[in-house]
Amino acid sequence: MTAPAPTRRSGRWIERWDPEDEGFWKATGQRTANRNLLFSVLSEHIGFSVWTLWSVLVLFMGPEYGLTPADKFLLTSMVTLVGAVVRVPYTFAVAVFGGRNWTIVSASLLLVPTVAAYTVMKPGTSFGTFLWIGLLAGIGGGNFASSMTNINAFFPLRKKGWALGLNAGGGNIGVPVIQLVALAVIGASGGPRVLLGIYIPLIVVAAVCAAVFMDNLATVQNDTGAAKDAARDAHTWIMSFLYIGTFGSFIGYSFAFGQVLTIQFGRTPLQAAYLTFIGPLLGSLIRPVGGRLADRYGGARITLWNYVAMAAATAVLIVASRQKSLVLFVSVFVVLFVLSGLGNGSTYKMIPGIFQAKALAEGLAGEEAVACGRRLSGAAMGLIGAVGALGGVGINLAFRQSFLSYGSGTGAFVAFLAFYGLCFAVTWAVYLRRPAAQAETMTVQETKPQLSYADV
Repeated sequence: MTAPAPTRRSGRWIERWDPEDEGFWKATGQRTANRNLLFSVLSEHIGFSVWTLWSVLVLFMGPEYGLTPADKFLLTSMVTLVGAVVRVPYTFAVAVFGGRNWTIVSASLLLVPTVAAYTVMKPGTSFGTFLWIGLLAGIGGGNFASSMTNINAFFPLRKKGWALGLNAGGGNIGVPVIQLVALAVIGASGGPRVLLGIYIPLIVVAAVCAAVFMDNLATVQNDTGAAKDAARDAHTWIMSFLYIGTFGSFIGYSFAFGQVLTIQFGRTPLQAAYLTFIGPLLGSLIRPVGGRLADRYGGARITLWNYVAMAAATAVLIVASRQKSLVLFVSVFVVLFVLSGLGNGSTYKMIPGIFQAKALAEGLAGEEAVACGRRLSGAAMGLIGAVGALGGVGINLAFRQSFLSYGSGTGAFVAFLAFYGLCFAVTWAVYLRRPAAQAETMTVQETKPQLSYADV
């Protein structure tokens, strides 16, 4: 029996969407979901590039711009802050406008900060002006939240780890790509306006592709009750905390890496640009692998051991920073980027699994449990993504204070090491620790199973 195709109405709206139905998924759902995933990645990719634009622009801004290292760290901190805050409304915009429609709008909005930066990027512009224009670039960070919410609705639970990891990884890779483009521009003796001029037409391409190839799901609706339930659920805030350690590290280090190399190790902008793209590139590419490993072994397990590795890498960075060893510093920083990307994939995989496990533990079954898990996880993703991105603000402010107080980034790395240790403890205590008494009393006959979160 052939599964029915998605039911559509005008404006590229899909009325019927049931990815958990194997027949539907194989016959028509998978093809449609993958097409939307592809062009969602494109738009999110450009969004990440615009969001992290100022991590590159500050490398162009030499002494003639009159900005101190503290000014530059403050600038990138505020850009990161706006990107974190706008993730909340962007999450709910998908249900209000439709995934396709909002992707068109959110992609088009990227023209505002790009054109504005093109206009003011010259010596003599005040720091206040740069700060306000930089804040506009923060809207690029919101594209991640709306894209993840949209793609989460297209894929079945068994495919979410890979799909969300691929979607996020493809977006994250916008960070190293803009750094590579900047390297080419600097190498060709071009200025920052050349870089901005390259991205303006790419934004238009992303918006047009969304209009032509993407779909809206009528089944995705805003549920204020779900948002309130997710905000009241302790797991939302626990996962937000853990996501600070993974994605917050990725985006924070992406903004700060080049500045650390120029300030602490005396690299020129060109020399820094040769190195800064490597970590974000590898961290982006490995994110889907983190999701795939989480699908297979459980997100909590992968996340736990990933924090162990992140703490170990940070400890080595402290040694490299104190010894001023550039080779060791860059090598281990790249490893830390890779681990942050791996953890991004595993933590995001945990979110839908946690809420579906809770639904099953509360006595729901089948499609009812799936619907409940999807409802709460979709609402929670916006909050988790927003809070997690605030980690990038903390990292840049920590570097700013460390350089002001000690003249190096060592103090900041000590704080990061302590934080990763705390993330490890929380992951183990909440999602992997299982009291012996509980394990002994569990039986397959229980009507209300006490599920472990180790497999989410």
